[in-house]
Amino acid sequence: MTELVTYIAGVDEVGRGPLAGPVVTAAVILDPANPIAGLMDSKKLTAKRREALEPLIQAQSLAWSLGRAEPDEIDEINILQATLLAMKRAVEGLHIQPEHVLVDGNHAPDLACPVTTIIKGDQSEAAIAAASILAKVARDREMVALESVYPGYGFAKHKGYPTSQHQHALQTLGVTPIHRRSFRPVRLAMDN
Repeated sequence: MTELVTYIAGVDEVGRGPLAGPVVTAAVILDPANPIAGLMDSKKLTAKRREALEPLIQAQSLAWSLGRAEPDEIDEINILQATLLAMKRAVEGLHIQPEHVLVDGNHAPDLACPVTTIIKGDQSEAAIAAASILAKVARDREMVALESVYPGYGFAKHKGYPTSQHQHALQTLGVTPIHRRSFRPVRLAMDN
C-alpha cells in the first residue's frame, strides 16, 4: 500500500511597511522526511543565520518559490492587495501544487486550494518560518543591491523602512522610481 502524501505549503511576506522596494513573498513545501533544524520567524534570526538557512531550505524542501509585487502595483491596488497578489504568485510558482496552504497573518490570497491563516504562524509552523526566511533574505539582498543604484538613501541599512535617515533622504534627494507613491511620507516628499 502506498502512503498518501499531503503537500502543505507555508507562505509569508516581507516588506509591507517600507516606503520603497517590492513586497516579497515565499511559498515553501517542506519535506517531512528531511527536517531543517533552526527554522523560526525570520525577524528572530540574525542576518547571518538567515543567510545560512536559505540554501538549506532551498535544497531540502520539496518545493519553494518567491513571489513579489512591485511599487507601482502597490500604489495601484494598495499594500494588502499587493501582498495577497505576491502570495498567489509564490504559490502558483511552486513546481508541486499544494493541497493546503498555511499563511502567516489573518488575510488569505485567493487560491485553488484550501487556505488557513495563522496569526504569528511564522512562530508555530516550520513551513511558514521557512517562507519568512526565504522572503526576507531575497528582499534584503535586493535592497542592498539598490543602494548602489540609488546612493544616499541608505537602502542597504534600513531596507526601505521609514527611518529618520530614509525620510531625510526623501526630503533632500527626492523620490526614486522604487518609492511607493501612495505611502504618506513619499507623497509628502513629492509635494515638497
